[in-house]
Amino acid sequence: MITIVNYGMGNLGSVQNMFKRIGVEAIISNNIKEIENAKKLLLPGVGAFDAAMELINKSGLLPVLNYKAQEEKIPVLGICLGMQLLTNGSDEGVLSGLKWIDADTKKFEFANNDMKVPHMGWNFIQPKNTSKLMNNLDSNSKFYFVHSYYVYCKSEQYVLATTQYGNNFHSIIQNENIYGAQFHPEKSHKFGKQLLTNFSKI
Repeated sequence: MITIVNYGMGNLGSVQNMFKRIGVEAIISNNIKEIENAKKLLLPGVGAFDAAMELINKSGLLPVLNYKAQEEKIPVLGICLGMQLLTNGSDEGVLSGLKWIDADTKKFEFANNDMKVPHMGWNFIQPKNTSKLMNNLDSNSKFYFVHSYYVYCKSEQYVLATTQYGNNFHSIIQNENIYGAQFHPEKSHKFGKQLLTNFSKI
């Protein structure tokens, strides 16, 4: 079973419905006891980085999330803003991130404004490293993106896939049991289903 963390931001119902479509049980919870007992966690997110970290800090969930991710080392998947929260921090704000992956969240900046921000719509991934999260996903796999900021990992070992938008940004990442996907798998049809199925089997 997947526990979708409800800290106050994210497409919770849409993510839960996608798990239902692939036959995977998922609950939405902000209950510390339920999260303590979780076998896998999904960290969603839509909106601003600092607002999300403030909600996590105020919710009282941070200690249990840190324990599950860093001590118990259960599988954790952050999606969209949830992936950015895994990093050290963001150009979007001043608060520290969860620091579960040595990476920074950067703002898309293009000379001559030749690329629109946010990056929005369907785009392909280019696999870089092997992982169970990447099973049956390749360079023909495309996902739905909506973001103005992107993740830059300090080491290539954390990069499972990149995506081209003005430059190559890190679109799927992993540090041991911690995974991140910059796109919305719940809006990405068969490819999103495949990624979430892969996560459910880790």
